[in-house]
Amino acid sequence: MFRSRFDIKSQPGFGFITLFTFFALYLPIGALVVYSFNDAESLSQWGGFSGRWFVAAWQNSAVQDAAIRSLIIALWAASLATIAALMAALATTRTAPYRGQTLKYAMINQPLMVPEVVTAVALLIVFSRIKVWTGYSGLGYLVLAHTAFCIPFAYLPIRARLESMDLTLERAAADLYASRWQTFRHVTLPLLRPAVIAGFMLAFVISLDDVVITEFVKSGGQDTLPTYMLGQLRRETTPEINAIATVFLALSTVLVVIFFFINRKKQ
Repeated sequence: MFRSRFDIKSQPGFGFITLFTFFALYLPIGALVVYSFNDAESLSQWGGFSGRWFVAAWQNSAVQDAAIRSLIIALWAASLATIAALMAALATTRTAPYRGQTLKYAMINQPLMVPEVVTAVALLIVFSRIKVWTGYSGLGYLVLAHTAFCIPFAYLPIRARLESMDLTLERAAADLYASRWQTFRHVTLPLLRPAVIAGFMLAFVISLDDVVITEFVKSGGQDTLPTYMLGQLRRETTPEINAIATVFLALSTVLVVIFFFINRKKQ
């Protein structure tokens, strides 16, 4: 009697689980997209195909203000987070191993490991004291909060790229008497460009989609698009929310796809 050989390429049942997971994740999203073109006032009753809710959302001044505010915060937060992540990645990879290096990795990636609501409450406590001391209650707090949360998302692709880079060109530049700044500007940074762009785009998407930290840190009149949508869902809702969510989904999908292809680029 011969025992069947184990074939790693054949995993019975995994295909069904994959399909089930795929439909469980994307069927609700598909329903949301379909009902964003619903002509009826109801979220649950189909009243015919129409794009009027996209027009209504576009002409809604509250949606416009929240969208512009979201883009401003996301651009600032992604830019600052990418700069900080680039410096942190250089400091933790372009050096010989030393005691405490693992602790630094953990500290940089701490926002990924701690529940987001814990970070939000901590930021709320700190910023509330600063608001009392300074009297300032502008968007700067949201920018700083999003920046702190987005740093590890920008750090991971940049660090991964640095660790996989060949040091030959940088050493050759040093042998040709290039300064550290010249080596970084003309050799390291061009090689890092795809990872830097990918880190920026990932941080941008994370900031644009954030709800929990924004809800805790924002002051009155500082709704971003996600928190505006959350507030509308607590009231009487229309397919306008579906239309906004569909546009949000399309934007996030485009950015993630671009991130994927940029991150695959080899130089």
